[in-house]
Amino acid sequence: MQPAEMIELWRGDLCESVHRGHAVICDRQGVVEAWGNPSEVILPRSSCKMIQALPLIESGAADAAGLTDRQLALACASHSGAAMHVDAVGDWLHGLGMAEGDLRCGCHLPRDRDERHRLTCGGHAPSQLHNNCSGKHAGFLTLNRHLGGDADYTCVDHPVQQAVRTAFEEVTGEESPGFGIDGCSAPNWACSLTGLARAMAQFATPRDDLRGRAMGRLVDAMRTHPEMVAGEGRVCTELMRAGRGRVAAKTGAEAVFVAILPDEGMGLALKITDGATRASEAAITALVRYLGVIDRNAPVIGRVLTDPIVNWRGIATGEMRLAPGFPN
Repeated sequence: MQPAEMIELWRGDLCESVHRGHAVICDRQGVVEAWGNPSEVILPRSSCKMIQALPLIESGAADAAGLTDRQLALACASHSGAAMHVDAVGDWLHGLGMAEGDLRCGCHLPRDRDERHRLTCGGHAPSQLHNNCSGKHAGFLTLNRHLGGDADYTCVDHPVQQAVRTAFEEVTGEESPGFGIDGCSAPNWACSLTGLARAMAQFATPRDDLRGRAMGRLVDAMRTHPEMVAGEGRVCTELMRAGRGRVAAKTGAEAVFVAILPDEGMGLALKITDGATRASEAAITALVRYLGVIDRNAPVIGRVLTDPIVNWRGIATGEMRLAPGFPN
């Protein structure tokens, strides 16, 4: 099956660009609705951090370390590297008796404008705490201390990553065909888009068992602390605020996005084939609006989908539109 046309960019009277992709909505019984190829195999990238955090709770490591909901939200985060994120991860590591040097995620400039300005204007280099995945890696370190593994916890055969793989394959319901190394150096296991949406549906309808309670804690942490999952001005954070507890949303690199809808008992996953983040943000916003979990006048809808596109002089030059056949 070919990818479906989802998002169009219009300039004047011309359709300048078209973004195509695949999207699936699942409940616990299976596929509810789909566009494109629901069997498309993808690397979920950071959209699956909630799955990667399951062993942190299921093993007892989170409770042994006394982790808070705010820290659990950070374990699921692709944060902007704002001061609140950097400080929170630093405090977490300090509580473990560890430091920034124990991380294996690498350094990059933060997305947060104020923190990036502070670093560049002060002549300071970013640290690994600024890495958008530093919260996930703090979770890996917490799990690793509990398991007694060696320091190289990102290796694919390390007990931490093997625990992640087991959880990933169990909740997607698939044997992964392989993995790639993510930007933060950890393995990222592949699955079908349906498998990813199926996993999100389980997070939306957690059972009263060890895994279900872990899922529920992670979803509650994300919905309670959306600012820790991404940051100010980020679509993940804005969608969760707009949903007022009805949605937990998570982006991934190369235009992957997922959403967990507890009230509806559904999970959804999408992938834009050209990797354009602007399209994945617009598409996920359109889908959660279509499912009725955010107000149709929520500001995030205008920002990523319906507001005019303006140039540097503030002149309206175009607009994003939903492709015919994609839900509105």
